[in-house]
Amino acid sequence: MKKLMVVLAVVAAMVSSLIGVGAADAAPRVPLGGGSGILVLKGGNTAAACTVTMVGRPTSGAHRGELIAVTAGHCGKPGQRVFSERFQQRGQIGTIVYSASDVDVAIIRLDASKVAPTRTVDGVTIRSIDTRPVAFPTVLCKTGRTTGKTCGVTWFSDGQSHFSQMCVIEGDSGSPVVVGNRLVGMVNAYYFLSCVGPETGTSSKTILTRLTRQGYGNVKVA
Repeated sequence: MKKLMVVLAVVAAMVSSLIGVGAADAAPRVPLGGGSGILVLKGGNTAAACTVTMVGRPTSGAHRGELIAVTAGHCGKPGQRVFSERFQQRGQIGTIVYSASDVDVAIIRLDASKVAPTRTVDGVTIRSIDTRPVAFPTVLCKTGRTTGKTCGVTWFSDGQSHFSQMCVIEGDSGSPVVVGNRLVGMVNAYYFLSCVGPETGTSSKTILTRLTRQGYGNVKVA
């Protein structure tokens, strides 16, 4: 009986040890949200640096329940691999599955086993998506992988896009544009000189309309 108890104790210790090793070796998921920097592999050793607009899940459509991210369309093409800029060593976290030049929006299918969605990145929090157009003199803010958090006054909006005085530079493409904690659009470009010329970007309404057409209906912030 004593021998049996000793054997069982040894087996239990071995199982416990194996479980402990597995937990210790498992890489934690990559935190990702609106404002996170990403690298899109273009081929070879070249990559485009951009910013995530938001991470969410559609509640309807063909892709219901999938974990996705949105960024600017010019950041990559379908099939190109996506990595977290801050956690490159964790490997590929997603793949671009859709990119449109007319509204400059791209959809990234994320690997849910590798990504931990977060609503707050570097001082900007996204709790909801607001499809109403912004107007002068509303102050907009964004978080980008290049210039961080910057804010500026809205000049005007045509309902499809907005124009503001926020500072943006290359790499800020895709940055979430917010009013408070409401996502109202993304950064796509600037005019004339970086951080001097006006910034422009696609509105949330335009983004969601395009997502719905692609089978990603009623996307909620993850």
